[in-house]
Formats: sequence, structure tokens, C-alpha cells
Amino acid sequence: MRYRKLGKTGLDVSVLSFGASSLGSVFRETNVDESIRTVHTAVDMGINLIDVSPYYGLTKAETVLGKAIAQLDRNRFILTTKAGRYGAEEFDFSKERIIRSVDESLERLQTDYIDILYLHDIEFAPFQEIIEGAFPALDELKQSGKIRYFGVSGLPMSVFEKALAHKELDSVLSYCHYALNDTSLLDVVPLLEQHGVGLVNASPLAMGLLSTRPAAQWHPASAEIQRLCKLAAEHCAMKGTDIAKLAIQYATANERIPTTLVSTANPDNIRKNILWTEEPMDTELLQEVLEILEPIHNRSWMSGRPEYNEKTVV
Repeated sequence: MRYRKLGKTGLDVSVLSFGASSLGSVFRETNVDESIRTVHTAVDMGINLIDVSPYYGLTKAETVLGKAIAQLDRNRFILTTKAGRYGAEEFDFSKERIIRSVDESLERLQTDYIDILYLHDIEFAPFQEIIEGAFPALDELKQSGKIRYFGVSGLPMSVFEKALAHKELDSVLSYCHYALNDTSLLDVVPLLEQHGVGLVNASPLAMGLLSTRPAAQWHPASAEIQRLCKLAAEHCAMKGTDIAKLAIQYATANERIPTTLVSTANPDNIRKNILWTEEPMDTELLQEVLEILEPIHNRSWMSGRPEYNEKTVV
């Protein structure tokens, strides 16, 4: 496993990290024992960053992850969770709720500190609420020692620009913007590097778009984006490979992207994902896939309030 620095935190993070959303049965019904084995396999094979949220499985993911990491030495992994989002339409970024949320997460995760806390999907709240409530909560939590570092997460790129204009952050978490079909995350990398902000990239499979299986019914991508992503996946299958392999290799190859999150509740899958990062990438196939996806390159979808989505291409 290769490791890179996560901004000014000085933390060394594995290029592939573990997203624990699957442990909350977000994509399929999962088995707790199998989920625990998956986490242990990830850590044993060199993954040292684990990300979760109370939103995933409506606290189930944190609860299952807590059982898994209770059996591990705490200094073997960097633990990140989130606060502010608690359901599909349930958001609360008030100072009191953010602080209480961390206490609840600590109990579920069976630990006494969080390495990095992210404000979860801040584009769903008026930005003034983030400034007045959530940001002061982050400072208080850091001073108390319950969290070591903090940052924000969201889909629109503007959430990072807005946040950094008002607050020095330690890290940010972005999803669906550094993958085979969308590399718009690179547009904000210079700003993040200027501020010494760590960067975590999530969803290298574009929340399941880069697959031969149909995208989930709830997926917000347009029919054209879904069609071409599936076409690219079928092209890889025709060449005898899984587009997931190419996608993970592509995401982890960029030195300016410290780490990329993948999520599974299957130990064989996480083992396979890790081994892929150690194999050379098929550059000829990569060019063929990028050509198929060119018509939808950097096309995304709306998320949250209009004030965050002015530049979004739909």
C-alpha cells in the first residue's frame, strides 16, 4: 500500500481508504460478522483511513463499525465521521446539534476521539447557518479533544470555496468529482493546496454509474450520463476486465489526490480493490473509455440549495 500526506494535518493516509457506508446496508442487506471481517481485512492489508457517518444506514454503519474497530488497536487507523445530516431530508447544523452528534458518534463507535469530523453535505443548509452554528461547534470540539481535525463535505465544488473563504479547514471530502467520467475536482485542487487542506476523494465508481448493472433508481444523474457510463462499463467487460478496476486505478494514480474512498461489506471485494491499486493500469483501455465518456465529461447534477449550484452543469 502507498501512502500520501493529507494536507497540513501531517497524517499519512493510504491511497485507498475504506468508506463504511456499506456497513449500514445502504446498497444491500449486510451481515454484521462479514462487515467486521471486511474492516479487519482492509486494515490488515494497509488501509489506514476509515470514513463513516450517522446518516449511513441511519446510525447502523457507525454501530457496526464500532464493533469492528473495538477489536483493533486504535493507533492502526484514522477514523473520520460526519455531523449535520441524519436522514434523506434531515439536516441540523446548529452548534448544539453538532456537538451532541459527536457525543452520539463516539458512543456508537466505541472510541473517545474522532480524527477528522466533516460537516456532512453543507449545501443543504443556508450558508449563514454553517457560519453561525457549525463552524463554532468545530472549534469547540477541537479544543475539547473530541476531534483532532475538521472539514466539510458536499457535492457542489462551491461548498469548498465558500467554506474556505470563511474558515481555515484541515480537510475536505468530495465525491463523484474525480472519476473516469468527471475530473472537475482538479479545478479546486490548487485552492486546497494553497491553504494546505487535505483532500479525500469518494465514489470513484460515481455512486454505481460505472458498472454494467443498472444505476440505483434514486441516482440523480441524467439518462445520458447513465447510458454512456454503462456503455463504458460494457466496453471494459468486452475487453475482459471490470471497469471498477480501471476506475480505482485511475483515481488512486493521481499524486495530488491523497486518498480515494471505496465502500463494500465484503472482505473479498476490499481485498480485490486493494490488489488492483498495486497492478499497472491498462493505458490503452483507459484512453478508449475516456473517449466513450468524453460527451459527458464533467457533467454533474444539482445537489442542495440553488446558492451552491450556480456553476453546476446538468
